[in-house]
Amino acid sequence: MKLAIRRIDCTEENALDQIAAIRRQLSPDGEVVPERGRALTQRVFGEALSPVRSVERICRDVREQGFAAVQRYTQAFDNFALTPENLRVGADEMTAAYRQCDPRFLQAVRRVQKTVLAFQVGILHRDAVLRDGHGQEVRLRYRPVRRVGICVPGGAAAYPSTLLMTVCPARAAGVKEIVVVAPPTPFGANNPDILAVCKELGVSEVYRIGGAQAIAALAFGIEGLPRVDMIVGPGNLFVALAKRYVYGQVGIDMLAGPSEVVILADASARPDFVAADLIAQAEHAPGASLLLTWEPSLIDAVADALEEQLDQLPRAAETRESLEAFGALILTRGPEEAVELANAIAPEHLQICTADPDRFAEEIDNAGAIFLGHQTPVALGDYVAGPSHVLPTGGTARFASGLTANDFLRRSSIVRFEQAAVAERAADLRLLAAKEGLIGHSRSVDLRLQPSANAVASAT
Repeated sequence: MKLAIRRIDCTEENALDQIAAIRRQLSPDGEVVPERGRALTQRVFGEALSPVRSVERICRDVREQGFAAVQRYTQAFDNFALTPENLRVGADEMTAAYRQCDPRFLQAVRRVQKTVLAFQVGILHRDAVLRDGHGQEVRLRYRPVRRVGICVPGGAAAYPSTLLMTVCPARAAGVKEIVVVAPPTPFGANNPDILAVCKELGVSEVYRIGGAQAIAALAFGIEGLPRVDMIVGPGNLFVALAKRYVYGQVGIDMLAGPSEVVILADASARPDFVAADLIAQAEHAPGASLLLTWEPSLIDAVADALEEQLDQLPRAAETRESLEAFGALILTRGPEEAVELANAIAPEHLQICTADPDRFAEEIDNAGAIFLGHQTPVALGDYVAGPSHVLPTGGTARFASGLTANDFLRRSSIVRFEQAAVAERAADLRLLAAKEGLIGHSRSVDLRLQPSANAVASAT
């Protein structure tokens, strides 16, 4: 069966509309839910609720009913009988998983952990101080978030890399309490490799819950699981919507949706490389895979390479479906238009497969992560490069950035004035306070400039 991937020619009148339609489908408002998910929602709620309404009901129930609601939804969605006893993975189970784990896998985890920690520690914000020499001192101080919840997917596959890319930045920032939630599935909290990596990374709190109910439990707290201060990590549409719902009760990293790549390529690109990289994102199913090029022959060659490589995949059917639903081979009128489109799309991953990738990279303002050259596939960033693979999707790279250790730091400004410095700035303060009608502000300064205030300051 021939791959029915879209081909979009930018000379066509509706080309931009076609690209925008692909983007909308994978946004939190796109409501892309598999048919099985829709049927499950109908069965659980007794009506065909939209994803937004489903998540609102789940989160509200967890907030009001606590563990009982999480128990009910875990049974309904994951077919798992959650109890107070099996909610948290026991220390003995984690130790057993660690001892049985393939030593070569654990060695790889340690190497990646070392790389990610080195990068994250290297980019940490540092405390800063500014003194003007006249009795004014202003500092910026950083302190880590106390307790962080990490959401690890576990529906279609196990993702130990997500643990590395979330736990390591939190550790680099100095977070003391790290909580992992994953669904009670063979790919989630019941997966020995996931538990072994948690043990290797020093995470002792692992809970068998997933989906929107897990996000709500982290945000509001339930019996057996104290609330957290921040929630990070990827997930499906329901997880993203739940994070949006609880934001304000807790901090979140971002509203990350399905994975996506835009490949910007010229005639120097190898079609088999490009095809492999488009497939790598579509393999997430759903995942958006877009090629931008001004070379018509490259589009034909990539289409042929996709056909050849697809049948070699274990997940060929899902990947083919994703490429046909969310993929496109886009012919631009030149490199300038390709760059303009890349910035407009603002992708999670931008791969620049050109003879001079650095030149193109300088023209890119909006991308979660940029991969330069023919030898740098996105897979390196997913697993071993160092920066976190938790990145903004759905065009949010226009204003959002990938997860780093600095996201786990809170800033506090610390201000100290001597009386002489107060006197020097008082006139400006009085004028601003008068403009705003807040005379009490200026009086709080004027009191400190009276002779008696100086005497008190000297005595202390």
